[in-house]
Amino acid sequence: MFDTLSDRLSAVFRNLRGKGRLSEADLTETLREIRLALLEADVNLGVVKDFIAAVREKAVGAQIHAALNPAQQIIQIVNAELTEILGGQTRTLRFAKQPPTVIMLAGLQGAGKTTLAGKLGKWLKDQGHSPLLVAADLQRPNAVTQLQVVGERAGVHVFAPEPGNGVGDPVAVARGAIAHATTKLYDVVIVDTAGRLGVDAELMKQAADIRDAVNPTEVLFVVDAMIGQDAVNTANAFAEGVGFDGVVLSKLDGDARGGAALSIAKVTGKPIMFASNGEGLGDFDAFHPDRMAGRILDLGDVLTLIEQAQKTFDAEESARAAEKLLGGKGDFGLDDFLQQMQAVRRMGPLSKILGMMPGMGQMKDQIAGIDEREIDRIEAIIYSMTPAERSDPKLLNGSRRLRIANGSGTKVSDVNALVKRFTEARKMMQMMAGGGMPGMPGMPGMPGAGFAGGGKKRQAKAAKKRKGPAGPPRPAVAPPTATPTAPGGAFGLPAQAPAAPGDFQLPPELAKLFDGQK
Repeated sequence: MFDTLSDRLSAVFRNLRGKGRLSEADLTETLREIRLALLEADVNLGVVKDFIAAVREKAVGAQIHAALNPAQQIIQIVNAELTEILGGQTRTLRFAKQPPTVIMLAGLQGAGKTTLAGKLGKWLKDQGHSPLLVAADLQRPNAVTQLQVVGERAGVHVFAPEPGNGVGDPVAVARGAIAHATTKLYDVVIVDTAGRLGVDAELMKQAADIRDAVNPTEVLFVVDAMIGQDAVNTANAFAEGVGFDGVVLSKLDGDARGGAALSIAKVTGKPIMFASNGEGLGDFDAFHPDRMAGRILDLGDVLTLIEQAQKTFDAEESARAAEKLLGGKGDFGLDDFLQQMQAVRRMGPLSKILGMMPGMGQMKDQIAGIDEREIDRIEAIIYSMTPAERSDPKLLNGSRRLRIANGSGTKVSDVNALVKRFTEARKMMQMMAGGGMPGMPGMPGMPGAGFAGGGKKRQAKAAKKRKGPAGPPRPAVAPPTATPTAPGGAFGLPAQAPAAPGDFQLPPELAKLFDGQK
């Protein structure tokens, strides 16, 4: 949704990178470009004016930091202001002291309330709660049936005593749901209310009546992020007629300009609490203003990426895979590789995962061109192997590879490419686990990393040029003894002991200095 805005802002900051200092004219031109970018993104005019004024004030009064260039200074200020207009701090759900907690969803028809009710129910269930969905939208055709289907997919119970389609009293249904939840020990009740094609008195009265009947802990206004400035007008009308505590943005994965998301929190004074960014029930999470600002500025969203990885990866399984890898005996096989790849896939589409990494905005075309079906082909190839072949790819001779290609519906070249990539990746990871990559001169603890370039023949040749004997042979690097979860090791690898001067392969002239010789 924010691709256009992100591209425009990236271009603005790129023009500043070659400047040693920021003049008044540079600042004025930069703020003008930022203003145009925000207006083109359909951000509210009042929000844009306040934003530009705040950035100018901070940029003029900011002390020049020696470690930051002008572009970094402006990015830092713009990031802080974007976070502020998106709501500042992350707003979490309030829960009632005496269950059940009642959450009422309100909004226009077509905003995605019913689907979002299922997403919110699943999200709460994953948090350890016991939610109940309430079908209080009795006017839209098949709204009750839709909620029942969504609830079943989400694994959440639905309270639907009325068939809907114009039959039943939504206020009575909402009131009855509270009694039902209290009896059956549901701790959260999510009330799905009816919407309209536009804001009208009947809608407001019905929503207000349901609010008065159930006394909700939270009233969430669901807004379609793709409808632009009209979302802000609708939110203001609901705030005056019914009142709400927070905003939920739906369809945040759309291709609209995103002005509603950047305007609604500032204009209404109500925080954005959740965001729905896909059609799947799992494409829903709490809204973090600072992380969204980072995505817009192409700074990445590493925290969300880590959280998703923690939810997806099995710690014990990953530890076993790391232990096999560190063993260096080839125990890490294609089965382990497949398990890790499937765990990455459960985090979501690869394009989405890569999009959370800093600087990936410059590679949007390449990321968009990723073929998600490649993982399906890799799975088919590995599943066509025998257990022995998966454990030891060296067994794969020509006839075996032909059999695997026929069994997986691929070509022999595809099997060859997979085995080659896997072997090279495993070798590289084992080298990193054992002390680092070879051929990096001057780095302690790395094979062949002497100043002469590594390798006995090369050391001897270098020594001959110096007309002196070759240096003493480099001590062998001891295999790692720490477990994969040893403290101090990055990425689950064991911590390395500090290098001593004797670990370096030095020329004789420099070795004398360390040996105390003259």
